[in-house]
Parts: sequence; C-alpha cells; structure tokens
Amino acid sequence: MSAWIDGLLKLLSLPEFGLSTVFLIAFISSTLLPLGSEPAVFGLVKLNPDLFWPAMGVATAGATLGGAVTYWMGYGAERAYEHVTHKHRDGRALRMLRRHGAKACLLSWLPVVGDPLCAVAGWLQLPFWPCVVYMTIGKFGRYFVMTAALLWIWPGAFNP
Repeated sequence: MSAWIDGLLKLLSLPEFGLSTVFLIAFISSTLLPLGSEPAVFGLVKLNPDLFWPAMGVATAGATLGGAVTYWMGYGAERAYEHVTHKHRDGRALRMLRRHGAKACLLSWLPVVGDPLCAVAGWLQLPFWPCVVYMTIGKFGRYFVMTAALLWIWPGAFNP
C-alpha cells in the first residue's frame, strides 16, 4: 500500500502534473470545503525547487478563484435569504465587515475563518474586484510565508 501511495505522490509531483494538482487542490481548499493546500504546495516545491515561483503563482490563482466562487456563493445565499424572508439580515459581525469593506478580504488567508469571510463578502455585496485583489494578496502571502519558512528556516526537517 505504501509503495502505491509513494508512486502516486511521485507522479503528482512531476512538473507536468504537479502544478495542475496544486491549482486544483488550492481551488477546492479555498471554497467552503475543509482541505489544506499548503502540504501540496510544499511537497511540489520540495521535490522540484525550481518550481517555487510557478507553484506560488498557480496556488495563488487557484485559491483566489476558489475565493471568488465562495464570494458568489455568499452573494447567492444572501439573495435567496432575502427572497424567502423578505428582510435584510444584519448582525454585529456583518456590520464590522461592512465597515472595513473589501480590505477585510486580506484576512482570507486565515485558517477556519478565511474562506467563510469570502462568502460573507459576497453576502454583503462588497465590490467584487477589490475583494478579489485583497484575496489574492492575502492568499499569496500565506503560501509564500508558509512554503518559504518550511524550505529555508527548517531546510532539513522534511527531506524526501
């Protein structure tokens, strides 16, 4: 069984498959599904150090696209809620996010609350493109810091 898993991991880490795998995992993990994409990014970069910047770009693109899909899910949920109840929902957390606006999407990199934050941005109908820009900055920062820290701060900790 472990030989099969090792073979699969080696196949997925090949440059021709690795970047598309990272994109897909980053996309899925940035929706409301609980999945972490950092191990996939780190694994690809650890096995193929020359793919550091392409992996950062692909992971950021996948995560941002996933965040944008989550934004539209929140937007649709809010529209459905208002259609069914005929009233506008507002709470303290929603008022706080509305006050900070699209800049709150910088926090989309946070574990647990980051992805739902993108949905709440859609729920509040915050401006889409500014939200996407801030999501991109936040998600790139997370991938860069986590992968760089694992590669350069603890270089011998994860030897293949």
